[in-house]
Amino acid sequence: MPAEYVLPHFDNTLGALLVGFAISATAFGMLTIQVFTYYRRFPQDKAAYKALAALIWSFSFVDQSFVGYAVYFYTITNYLNPVPLVTGKPQWSLILQMTLGAVVGAIVKACFTLRVWRFSYRNWWLTGILFLMIIAQLGTAIAFTVKCFELPSYSHLFAVRSLGSISLGMGVVADMSIAAALCFYLQKMRSSHLHADSMIATLTIYAVNTGLLTSTISLSTLILFNIMPGNFVFVCMYFVLSKLYAISFLAALNTRKIIRGRGTDREARRSTDFSIVTEFMQPSVQMPIQLSKVTVQEEIQDTGSHDPKFMVTKSRQPCEVGW
Repeated sequence: MPAEYVLPHFDNTLGALLVGFAISATAFGMLTIQVFTYYRRFPQDKAAYKALAALIWSFSFVDQSFVGYAVYFYTITNYLNPVPLVTGKPQWSLILQMTLGAVVGAIVKACFTLRVWRFSYRNWWLTGILFLMIIAQLGTAIAFTVKCFELPSYSHLFAVRSLGSISLGMGVVADMSIAAALCFYLQKMRSSHLHADSMIATLTIYAVNTGLLTSTISLSTLILFNIMPGNFVFVCMYFVLSKLYAISFLAALNTRKIIRGRGTDREARRSTDFSIVTEFMQPSVQMPIQLSKVTVQEEIQDTGSHDPKFMVTKSRQPCEVGW
């Protein structure tokens, strides 16, 4: 190896890759369990939900395969050969993994944005802004991928640092904005109906925790990318980020019955009517923003029917409290 080359520190390069691979593999295992649980618990769920769950798992599988190949390339194929870390071009699977992670994150955030659209009584301005933020982040992530393929070596990564920072920063802002919007509109839907208030409190806590977790990892990746662009510590954080998005989506699917205080579809022996993405799904609970008079039937605990006798008397068009 020429004398002018400085050997990299393996702790924050190969070591960071191995640690990130191990954590992301664990997260992928958790995601796989979530997917298995979903298909077993909701065998009669909507085909669109099943396809979306399969799509997210497939992207995550390819994502994890890219991570594994990158680790294999640097630790086995180039065993005792640190030159690729110093002068070699960025490994192609490592670059594409970042793009796949951005795609998974965009899909999940789009689904949660549609949730905001439902809870906000179809506030097109708010949801439109959120969708623009998601699209802008995905666009900058794709542009970052293209630029990375043009880099002659890792030492030139600083040339695309601003573009990568913008993409990660948009992700942080989008996560926090979606979580804040969900909490705001969920709090506006509080009423004197104890069962519904309990469900709203649970949904609010879930929205805060989900947004806080993904925002924290995104912000950590952004900070590490700017203060230590010469190593793979920020890459280690990004390995986990896309899995967290996927896990949060599948967890939302799997906890629908728990939040509503019921068993699984097989236990109830009926198909699920839980609203997730589109406005055409049947609502699980009908709830007004303001109540002028409340009459609650005990059967509301056991049915999601649209029959008026099972619904809370309302003073305005009800909002669907679903996924």
